[in-house]
Amino acid sequence: MKPRRLLLSLLTSLLLLSFIALAIPIGAQRTSQPVPRRTSMRSPRDEALWQRALQIQRRAIVIDTHNDVTTPMTNDDYDLGGMPPNPYRTSIARMKQGGMTAEFFSLYIKPWYVTHGGAARRTLDMIDSVYRAVERHPNELVFATSAADIRRAKAQGKIACLMGIEGGHAIENSLPTLREFYRLGVRYMTLTWNNTNDWADAARGEKKHNGLSDFGKEVVREMNRLGMLVDVSHVSDKTMSDALDVSKAPVFASHSSARALSNVPRNIPDDLLRRIGKTGGVVQINFYSLFVDQKTVAPQADERDRRLKAQQEALTAKYADDPERLAEEGDKLEAANPLPPLPISKLIDHIDHIVKVAGIDHVGLGADFDGANDFPEGARDVSMLPNITYELLKRGYSEPDIRKILGENFLRVFAKAEIVARKMSRTISGGGSTRRISK
Repeated sequence: MKPRRLLLSLLTSLLLLSFIALAIPIGAQRTSQPVPRRTSMRSPRDEALWQRALQIQRRAIVIDTHNDVTTPMTNDDYDLGGMPPNPYRTSIARMKQGGMTAEFFSLYIKPWYVTHGGAARRTLDMIDSVYRAVERHPNELVFATSAADIRRAKAQGKIACLMGIEGGHAIENSLPTLREFYRLGVRYMTLTWNNTNDWADAARGEKKHNGLSDFGKEVVREMNRLGMLVDVSHVSDKTMSDALDVSKAPVFASHSSARALSNVPRNIPDDLLRRIGKTGGVVQINFYSLFVDQKTVAPQADERDRRLKAQQEALTAKYADDPERLAEEGDKLEAANPLPPLPISKLIDHIDHIVKVAGIDHVGLGADFDGANDFPEGARDVSMLPNITYELLKRGYSEPDIRKILGENFLRVFAKAEIVARKMSRTISGGGSTRRISK
């Protein structure tokens, strides 16, 4: 998940309500607006190339490693099988249209729960929402926890549903709690969100631990032992470097892009892109417009923030004790004032850059749909994923390389984490530490 620029800038000015600042994303969090259905490109489409793109999409395993539709699924019992139009960027119909094989549903836990309690319980509620979706739609969806499960879902013509925790504060500083989430099917954890937690520094948070603390390193080792992927999106550069040093399995970034092309802390600098590549990991590019082209988008977003300041301050005061409703209402306000969309070519530039720096085997897709409001033209919901394939063909990528980007690169990393876990331990709790820390 990403910070909402509008809300953070306002909240930091409200001293008495400053504790909310971490609870609200700044440029991207929950999306609740009708989704434009346009799929047209800015230039005339080559129909033969488009048909080839659709064929590749049908044959490929297509994986998105970060989707925040889990929040409305939990808060509002949003049904993925509902008939369009619906207010979100993700639905079964749209996933099918986009050729989706597997979706990771994000269990995003607002930092508000750190201050007020209930982070683990909130995580459990979100896990239940994913199970509920699968049980409601057994003909279209299947629960998955392994690389083999994803391949099996492809063969069955179903969409594999997996889960990743966004924000290590969800485990409440407890390795036993981490293991319980693994038992329930969680297969990756983002070490931090925008807030620095009690054992890891965040990219946008206070630098308290000089990266990972000793306990943070133990968390990474325990994730390796379980076979839970170590996600370095949102973390500080030093935390990322420490995770690369400690992890016995490849690490990945579930939804980050290249800092060289969009200079925001949430993106990854070239030296760390190279290290992720050299250690066998993968970077799943984030589609959020600010992370795609900061130079273009940041001034536009700043102007929007200024225009909406009074309205947002009123929302902040009204929903000070309800972080979920505050984020939802803030989303509606932001969505009603969209930014001009970037061309999809800007997004593909990030794939090109990561291929150049880290290699073709180390890039994938982590769109962040329903976690942000502003996306490039032609990449604005899950149904539009074939446009990525089309644009890659235009740039001369081969089908084998496109299939790597769409899903095979991530599957390799996922399978490697499973292999490392089998070598380290054959039990979940039996070989694990019982360590917990206090704040």
